[in-house]
Amino acid sequence: MNTQTHEALKGKIWEIANRLRGPYRPPQYRLVMLPMVVLRRLDCVLEPTKDAVLRQLEKLEAQQMPQAAMDRLLGKAANPNRKHPLYNTSPYTFARLLGDAENIAPNLVSYINGFSPTARRIFERFKFADQIEKLDASNRLFTIVKAMADVDLHPERIDNLQMGYLFEHLVMRFNEQANEEAGDHFTPREVIRLMANLIYTGEQDVYKPGIYRTIYDPACGTGGMLSESEKLILSQNERAQLALHGQEYNDESWAICCSDMLIKDEDTSSIVLGDTLGDGKTRDGFEGKRFHYMLANPPFGVEWKDQKTQVENEHKTLGFSGRFGAGLPAINDGSLLFLQHMIAKMHPYQEGDEDRPGSKIAIVFNGSPLFSGDAGSGPSNIRRWIIENDWLDAIVALPDQLFYNTGIFTYVWLVTNRKPPERRGRVQLIDGTRFYQKMKKSLNNKRNEISEEQIRLLTQVYGNYRDGETAEVQINGQTETRVISRIFENREFGFLKITVERPLRLSLEATPERIARLDDQTAFVNLAISKKRKDQAQIERETEEGKKQQAAIRQLLASLESQGRYMDRARFEADLTAAAKRAGVKLPAAIKKAIFAALGERDPEAEICRDSKGQPEPDSELRDTENIPLPPGTALPLQMDFGPDKPNDRLIVAFRDEIDAYVAREVLPHVPDAWVDYDKTKVGYEIPINRHFYVYKPPRPLEEIEADIVQLEEEIAGLLKGLVA
Repeated sequence: MNTQTHEALKGKIWEIANRLRGPYRPPQYRLVMLPMVVLRRLDCVLEPTKDAVLRQLEKLEAQQMPQAAMDRLLGKAANPNRKHPLYNTSPYTFARLLGDAENIAPNLVSYINGFSPTARRIFERFKFADQIEKLDASNRLFTIVKAMADVDLHPERIDNLQMGYLFEHLVMRFNEQANEEAGDHFTPREVIRLMANLIYTGEQDVYKPGIYRTIYDPACGTGGMLSESEKLILSQNERAQLALHGQEYNDESWAICCSDMLIKDEDTSSIVLGDTLGDGKTRDGFEGKRFHYMLANPPFGVEWKDQKTQVENEHKTLGFSGRFGAGLPAINDGSLLFLQHMIAKMHPYQEGDEDRPGSKIAIVFNGSPLFSGDAGSGPSNIRRWIIENDWLDAIVALPDQLFYNTGIFTYVWLVTNRKPPERRGRVQLIDGTRFYQKMKKSLNNKRNEISEEQIRLLTQVYGNYRDGETAEVQINGQTETRVISRIFENREFGFLKITVERPLRLSLEATPERIARLDDQTAFVNLAISKKRKDQAQIERETEEGKKQQAAIRQLLASLESQGRYMDRARFEADLTAAAKRAGVKLPAAIKKAIFAALGERDPEAEICRDSKGQPEPDSELRDTENIPLPPGTALPLQMDFGPDKPNDRLIVAFRDEIDAYVAREVLPHVPDAWVDYDKTKVGYEIPINRHFYVYKPPRPLEEIEADIVQLEEEIAGLLKGLVA
């Protein structure tokens, strides 16, 4: 099909869509037009053999042929060259539907119900019967069917591949019209093309004639990632054997994706309808399967509460034998769950072994997976797991305002378990935030787009793999030369988070004001609260006894007022114990703690408070943390298990000298009484990509700023003078 025919078909279909205005708003056109285009294409494909199929049906029914065999034989009667059965057993075609205008609605439903099971299921998920009813009620159904009957989509004019391209364009355009909804299930095509170019760069095997490769998208939406991957590979290796697989939880998106594959005579059974993570009713549709290439734009910034039970159960019971062994992200963003899911589906890799070919992943995220979560948390542990296994290959920072439903910056992660030798042990960061052009007309939040030339340049930067590579970019209308590629060792993203303690120093004084603070201490208040529930007399008795205890303690403390301020808690405790013994007042440990809290105030001049073993007690208010970068030469993976409560003994043994040297150098000169609580040391990983490309620009000279202010003042004075005059 030539370009002129392609453009003519697009224009004709869009002209038909505009006839829906009134009953439908433009964002709703796709509800009618996408299934209608699919229906018309299938009608054109099946028209030449329609009568042969009906004769075969009559013959098979007379023989009482089993349904499975009937499905296969009817498919052969319709088109013996198709790999996947497609036929229609109703007496209708588009032309015959127009012959009975009065009954076009029920006849159209009957026509759809006559399709082979796969096609019928697609129309069910489109919920096209609802649209037929609405079109009929608004007196538009006959008009639309008649107009579509004039659109020539016969295979002689447009083959399966070209029809796939046409359908993809229509999906894109109708989704762009649905500005407020498009981002939920539609990734801009230039972002997909960039991801496809990146993931297949350096992949020699995929371009070998006759090579078999599997491609998978766990959140496939309308199938853009799959179709663009297929298009890119086939454009350079038309003899490649590609198997596309995907899963999608949205009915309409699933139907669109399957329609595209049905049109191209590809296996729709490899597109599973359901929740990839698992929601209790549906689950991973490809459990136990592995794929060569995986691409995804999973929901980011979206809660995974509906999947929480299944995900947490798999994490706890299966660990690393399941998909989520490394950890779980925060409940408000499940995007890292999809990456773990994809990693679990990587082929094992052994260089030179065709049965262990390895896999490569491209996934687009927002900024959260780069740095969210404290050291030792789920997100940090997931990053640690990926980086320490040397799977993170590169991250490309994209411009903002690329997506339809969000203007935020996004990032493409490239993950693989078969890095070439020169890339092993390192991660490439690419700053592509300046590689965009403004759109002539914005689409909701989408105001920028990446051109084909910019896609080529970013792909080339990834392939060049050069640290410090520069490019000329536009910044505030000015052309500047900026570094756009940095390469780091894996260990440079890791750090040890140590807890630095300082001793508690309290001065204590039994003044009336401080004694009154006892009423804020739970242990002291509970003395006058009975634990009984039913015996009212006993409750009153215990309450009264508690109040007497409280009064005795207050009186005891008042007797110490004359001693003034204690600068040593140990001396205060000794005096308190002696006074209590003389007064016959019992002071349990909880009450003593309440007294210290009420009468004590932090005082840097006071003596250090010590525990029963003579060790300094830490002051929680002075507690601080320090992040120590992993030193050069650090061997990965680190000697510490994953999880929030795992012991860190081996980690401390490995880094004790490094920690002590850092504290001696950076901490003790400022706070000599500090020490490290080694038991609280944790491992953290983050990827501060923006920091690595930040360029400091000093502020303008004060004289220049002052001159601008003076000029503005003169302009304002002139304006005011004109108003007064």
